[in-house]
Amino acid sequence: MRIPAWLFALGIILVIIATVGLSVTAYSVARQIAIDAGNAGIQFTSFDVAAVPTATRVAVIATPLPAATAAPGTTAQPTLALPTATLDPAAEYVWSDPRRITLLLLGIDQRSALDDPGPFRTDTMIVVSIDPVRKTAGVLSIPRDLWVNIPGFQPGRINTANTLGDANGYPGGGPALAAETVRQVLGIPIDRYVLINFEVFLTTVNTLAPNGVEVCVRERIDDPNYPDAGNGFIRVMFEPGCQVLDAERLLQYARTRHGNTDFARAERQQEVLRAVRETLLNLGGVTQFIGQAPALWTELSNNIKTNLSLDDILRLGTLVAEIPRENYRFGVIDNLYVNLAKTSSGDDVLVLKANAVSLLLQQVFYPEENLTLSDLRSRAEAENASIVVFNNTDVAGLAGQTRDWLSSQGVTVAEVGNTPTATNENTTIRVYTGKLWTGKYLAALMGLPPERVEPGADGLTDNDVAVVVGPDIQPLLGGQ
Repeated sequence: MRIPAWLFALGIILVIIATVGLSVTAYSVARQIAIDAGNAGIQFTSFDVAAVPTATRVAVIATPLPAATAAPGTTAQPTLALPTATLDPAAEYVWSDPRRITLLLLGIDQRSALDDPGPFRTDTMIVVSIDPVRKTAGVLSIPRDLWVNIPGFQPGRINTANTLGDANGYPGGGPALAAETVRQVLGIPIDRYVLINFEVFLTTVNTLAPNGVEVCVRERIDDPNYPDAGNGFIRVMFEPGCQVLDAERLLQYARTRHGNTDFARAERQQEVLRAVRETLLNLGGVTQFIGQAPALWTELSNNIKTNLSLDDILRLGTLVAEIPRENYRFGVIDNLYVNLAKTSSGDDVLVLKANAVSLLLQQVFYPEENLTLSDLRSRAEAENASIVVFNNTDVAGLAGQTRDWLSSQGVTVAEVGNTPTATNENTTIRVYTGKLWTGKYLAALMGLPPERVEPGADGLTDNDVAVVVGPDIQPLLGGQ
């Protein structure tokens, strides 16, 4: 039987909403970064919050869609409603606007809208940017403890924007103020927003994937201090290997802080996001959804705030369904992109590194994948970056050999040296001063994947770009 277009589209958009739900109750990545760093004896920098720049803007050219707004002094209400008889089940809802659309997904730690009206801080902020022409999508997680200027208010953590907007009658409420804050901080347009609470994740996964979602656990997890719903603690364990998890176990897998910093937890969360998407987009997932969509939406509608119209959802759902899995890019603003700091009152916060986050935004949202090596070289030459090579292996002389090879390709290397401690990890290109094209050119020249280009956050050099060579570079140099 043919699946009605509007039902399929609604299912796809619920996948996006579920994406937020996966992290709604998770402890913030940024907050745990500060805790872990403190436990490890890492020193923080004190600063005057009044001296924080008005905004950190990134030069990105994009055309925003007209924003849905409310009258000044009012709060925009959700515009979504259940599909009714006025919708034609046989209609084709097509996203025809060729312009990029960027959504802000927000999660709050609210069990249900009936339990507590709030206002709430956002525990989760995820930006999803979709290019309808190229059929690509980028997903970027923002840490809640990022210290920013909130338009019309005093500087503060970015997760307080929703609270301030709801409490002070900002047009569109808290989600609209959060969206404007992210727009100013990252310098990218935010066209629409979706805010959900804790209940949405469990309800969505339990309904759409009642048989569970498969994830592949890389190492044994034993967390005796996992927070339960009653403000106490329980023990959660996961053995290595691929396994199917129900909604509650899936949430536990995404939330646990087991054994390391929250960076590994952020990776698990993104693994869960991809796993849920795959489950809901396969034939079985869609089939299960079709008969339950109206009841599911009725149950969830009170727990969602959005300025997406119903037509937006239907058309956006069809667009999301057309994006191949390999055309998704994921990123997290983690310790590579922020400075750990303390406010003058002693609070732990994070301050964005403008040059580093510019690199991340381009990699996640605006990857240029069809540039030739000649194109990259031209852009790199325009940057005139100073380049150094460091040996990160136990192989003596590897930095010098790499310098000689680069010189044979017309690349000037300012100096060579060794990393303080050889880790023998794969070769990376570290960009310290925002000269991204040089990093991309070197990676392409050396046959390295784009993800090997990363911001330099280790203070290894004062030069613009460092090639940190690992043992994998030896075949390129003619070694064994």
